[in-house]
Amino acid sequence: MESSFAVHMLAIDHGRPKLLPLKVANQAYIEHRREVILRRTRFELRKAEERAETLEGYLIALANLDEFIRIIRGSANREEARVKLLAFDFTKRQVEQIGILIRNEARLTEGRYAFSEHQANQILELRLYQLTGLEREKIVNEYKELLDTIKDLRDILAKEQRVFTIIKKELREIRDKYASPRLTQLVPDEGEIAMEDLIRNEGCIISITHGGFIKRTAVSAFRAQRRGGKGVIGMSTREGATQEEEGDFVQHLFTATTHDFLMFFTESGRAYVEKVYEIPEMGRAAKGRSIANILELRANEKIAATIRIQSKRAGIGPNAADNTWDENLHIIFTTRSGIVKKSNLSDYANVRKGGIIAIQIEPDDCLIDAKLTSGNDELVLITKEGMSLRFHEEQLRDQGRNTVGVWGIRPEKNDHVVASAIVNPTAMLLVAGENGIGKRTPFDDYRKQSRGGKGIITMKTGDKTGNVVGALTVTDADELMLITTKGQLVRTPVKDIRETGRNAMGVKLLTLREGEKLQAIAPVVSQAEEAKAEIETPAE
Repeated sequence: MESSFAVHMLAIDHGRPKLLPLKVANQAYIEHRREVILRRTRFELRKAEERAETLEGYLIALANLDEFIRIIRGSANREEARVKLLAFDFTKRQVEQIGILIRNEARLTEGRYAFSEHQANQILELRLYQLTGLEREKIVNEYKELLDTIKDLRDILAKEQRVFTIIKKELREIRDKYASPRLTQLVPDEGEIAMEDLIRNEGCIISITHGGFIKRTAVSAFRAQRRGGKGVIGMSTREGATQEEEGDFVQHLFTATTHDFLMFFTESGRAYVEKVYEIPEMGRAAKGRSIANILELRANEKIAATIRIQSKRAGIGPNAADNTWDENLHIIFTTRSGIVKKSNLSDYANVRKGGIIAIQIEPDDCLIDAKLTSGNDELVLITKEGMSLRFHEEQLRDQGRNTVGVWGIRPEKNDHVVASAIVNPTAMLLVAGENGIGKRTPFDDYRKQSRGGKGIITMKTGDKTGNVVGALTVTDADELMLITTKGQLVRTPVKDIRETGRNAMGVKLLTLREGEKLQAIAPVVSQAEEAKAEIETPAE
């Protein structure tokens, strides 16, 4: 079914009716909001100034209380008392010693401060209880807060940029309060050829920042470097941006092909599914596109883990057989507190655009990782303090999506889980510390245990290594991407990292600059043409 409707952007602009294009309508609305904020600020400033004047009268009266009481008691009526109060004046130094700020020199007459009509009337209306010590303290505190408010309101009127910052803040509040999910979807027209049949299936690197920006980049955009290099800029990190955007850094990085699916799991335990080719392709130094513009994330949701699901379409066209969501595969979730849970991959075959619940998260906990398993895998959980626990996934049964899970490891009070890794007998466990130290250890060094225990040491942490930031299952043929808090990316062969035992600290993985820490590690899939690339010397 199809329906059409017309929209006339007719509006009263500066007192005249106009037919406004969308851009001009937005500009008119912004100018309207600017005028609203300026008028509101002037009104609030006027009220604050009036209240401050009242409190200044109170402060002077309290400082000369005995004299004022004598005048009031000796007056025949209110008018006589008011006239006598208006006759008082004080030097600038006297009122400043009381704690009064002369906000405008026009308030002084020939260098002296006199009561205004408003102040005299307010003093005459003072109640006896306001003379108590507690009430006097309230007056002083209120006056100090008013001075800060007046200073802030004047700053808003003086700086255009602050006005636009308020406009943005209020628009975000309206969006968060009234935003509702889109009821319709824009989808490609189904025909004889599916969308992915028109898109080349090639490797790429997906980058996600802590601030919620995502992009895909061709693997060839990153050059190989020796261990210990300083790396190249992998993403602009917006350090000079506004307060809510500054300090961004690359938090997640992984490889995929354009026909694959990406499963996004948030810290709150929700799951979203997206095709890789729908992720915007950008250059190596680009910051990416906001995930909120791609996924329908809820307010304050952050991505905790991402899984690549390899496409298994058989044939061409929209009706081709699709075995991607294999019921023999599972997803194992790991939370910060050490809870693990296993779900069947087939449960996620039809994830709606707005996402679904993947795991129930307890208060003060969050999801940190999710792994795709075959049903016969073993996992190792690694904590910040360098503890680990290896167990077989047979100790877990498949649970429904809307469930909590069971204990995988029980960290100490000040410890928490930072990573999980799948055991591969022909591979090793690579562990990295925040000071750029890392090592490889054979999985045979980690004995199999029952889930729910304290675990054993995997890395001896200290001042040299720092806390553990990540762990991966690696082989000699793999390459490793190192991500720092300042957005630097260093790609290095795993074979250059020395093998050591569980209790050892390891070797230097990269050169960190002052104030920089290793933030995360991620595997990079090697390709034949990349293996032939000449390894460059570290950047100076």
